[in-house]
Amino acid sequence: MKKIFLLLLTISSLYSADAQFGKLFSKKKTNTNDANNQIIKSTEEPKVKKDWSKVNVSKRPVDHFMVQYGPDFLLNTPDSINPKGFSRHFNFYFLLDKPFKNDHRYSIAYGAGITSNNIFFNGTNYVDLKANSNSLPFSTSAIGNSDSSNYRKFKLTTMYLDIPFELRYFSNPENPNHSWKFALTAKAGVLLQAYTKGKDLQLKTGGSIYGANYIVKESDGKFIDGTKFSMGARIGYGSFSLNAEYQITGLLKQGVGPDLHILSIGLTVSGL
Repeated sequence: MKKIFLLLLTISSLYSADAQFGKLFSKKKTNTNDANNQIIKSTEEPKVKKDWSKVNVSKRPVDHFMVQYGPDFLLNTPDSINPKGFSRHFNFYFLLDKPFKNDHRYSIAYGAGITSNNIFFNGTNYVDLKANSNSLPFSTSAIGNSDSSNYRKFKLTTMYLDIPFELRYFSNPENPNHSWKFALTAKAGVLLQAYTKGKDLQLKTGGSIYGANYIVKESDGKFIDGTKFSMGARIGYGSFSLNAEYQITGLLKQGVGPDLHILSIGLTVSGL
């Protein structure tokens, strides 16, 4: 009888323990499922698209300076014209930047500035701006029509008052100094001055005529186009970018010489 009673007591204890363990594991399982369900729900929530119109650009400068420097290339030159050396440009602008209201990543900039292009030629070219003719001579000598002399260094410089316009994009409009940037540029300008500068007049047979420091400057814009229009682009990061620009209008007035155009490539330093 005692054995039967102990057996029933043991079975009852095991059944009670099994029920308690079942409840414990059942709660843990439920909690795990709830956590999984929450993770699934959180991953299924749609991503919120950033509203670029509400980005704070109050600390971004409104105005800034822009400087450009680099090589120039004279295009469409006939065999009689021989550019040589480091032809180059130097541009200086003051610009205002206006962000788009609906997307501050984009902006338009406009302003004014001075551009200068310096085209260098080798000893076989003398650009005679003062010539009393209907076309601009690219002579082979600096003295008359003879081939007796030329300048060791010779360049043609044009300076314009430019009005630039830029359509800009910033990857980080809140902080342009840590942002990729891209700009499309259009420039219109009026001629301020055109001149040539020759240094050290030399005989073709060799030897300086007046010494190495002899310099002659001649200024006349009658052959140079009085207005210009150019298109370009620049891309960079922070304050530095690479720029490329093509002068759509010709360097010379129509009918006075070859249809020459200038391609400029260089470095831009700008606050925006």
